[in-house]
Amino acid sequence: MISATETTKLPRILTALPGPKSQEVIAYDAKYISPSLSRDYPFVAKRGYGAVVEDPDGNAFLDFCAGIAVCSTGHCHPKVVEAIQKQAAELIHIAGTDFYHHHMPQLAERLVATMPSSHNWKVFFGNSGTEAVEGAIKLARYATKRDKLIAFYGCFHGRTMGSLSLTASKNTQRKYFGTLLGGVEHIPYPYAYRCALGHTNETCGAEVIELLEQQIFKRLFAPEEVAAIIVEPIQGEGGFIPAPLFFLQELQRICNKHGIMLILDEVQAGMGRTGKMWAYDHAGITPDIVLTAKGIASGMPISAFIAKESVMQWKPGSHGTTYGGNPVCVAAALATLDLIEGGYMANAEKMGNYIFGKIGDWPKRFKIVGDVRGKGLMVGVEIVRDQRTKEKAHDLRDKVITNAFHHGLLTLGSGENTIRMSPPLLIDQEQADCAIGIMEESLREAEKSL
Repeated sequence: MISATETTKLPRILTALPGPKSQEVIAYDAKYISPSLSRDYPFVAKRGYGAVVEDPDGNAFLDFCAGIAVCSTGHCHPKVVEAIQKQAAELIHIAGTDFYHHHMPQLAERLVATMPSSHNWKVFFGNSGTEAVEGAIKLARYATKRDKLIAFYGCFHGRTMGSLSLTASKNTQRKYFGTLLGGVEHIPYPYAYRCALGHTNETCGAEVIELLEQQIFKRLFAPEEVAAIIVEPIQGEGGFIPAPLFFLQELQRICNKHGIMLILDEVQAGMGRTGKMWAYDHAGITPDIVLTAKGIASGMPISAFIAKESVMQWKPGSHGTTYGGNPVCVAAALATLDLIEGGYMANAEKMGNYIFGKIGDWPKRFKIVGDVRGKGLMVGVEIVRDQRTKEKAHDLRDKVITNAFHHGLLTLGSGENTIRMSPPLLIDQEQADCAIGIMEESLREAEKSL
């Protein structure tokens, strides 16, 4: 019998999955919870520690999802837990839109310190990534007195009505919700593996820049009507697709030329996950507004958008929040930043390089692997039915993910046919090797169905 306090750093499967206690929770959930929530496979979480999460039946799984890149410092990190407990005993909530408390400027100062020093910056706190997007839309329109917005196919910016208007990931996310925010135009995102012109990861996207300047700006609306261009430096829900560095640099050139706000959505890619604090840091650019959430507080709900001081000049009452900057969430975020800057960001770079070094040849070793891509601990593996035709294989992708679950590894889908791995930033080589081994076995099992 496994004790309630026993821990492990590797998978431990004791029952058929899902186990009997997990099945009870799944049935309970089906009775009361909205069916709009999609679940990739029947995993039920009960306890988490480090990079491991257990189900009610005592099965332990190596977590390479991290709550969709949220648990950046692992599950229930002792320093994060301590910070939460200490703050909860002192002050749980006071509305920062009405009164002052030192927690918000304390965290804002830490976030500002991560931004390019060539500008002064200010911060607005919310509760989720979609809230950060909504606020950034409002700020960009307020600052520029323009209303047009440009986003990218494949992007995911959230599910509330404004952010959903920018999102172009899956039609299911927009279906039946009626008229969305006006003035939004989508353009292609550079996708080197499927580039019709045969470009590489470094060169794909020049034709998109030409489309923007020679078609969108000339045929749809003039650049002086555009409030902002919003882009993920690495598309998350779109398939873990990194934008070429020159592409981000070209977007900044265009925005600077026309007075357009460049908004970088770092909700999934930021907080040290790529080996740098922000994924845009790899391109050496300076955006006007940066969005963060997910990994900022190791599981507590908080988000922020960080803008140049020259941009964040709106008047009192222009935007507000009840829970944003909650003291307990801020305490968790401060502890999280300490850990990320104290070694976990460097570990993400180290372990990312190690993993890509081990799996870079998967397209040669597995006939259903079309592409391996990402940066740091954002790892995407695209599954195809035929490497020559690059036919997308959604069903095979799902088989690999399900196979991995039954071997004790949690992963998620991304895009139509990509597996994403976004483990906590604290994983070590033994855990990386374990995950790689499980993935390879799961790929082999899926290939048998061809």
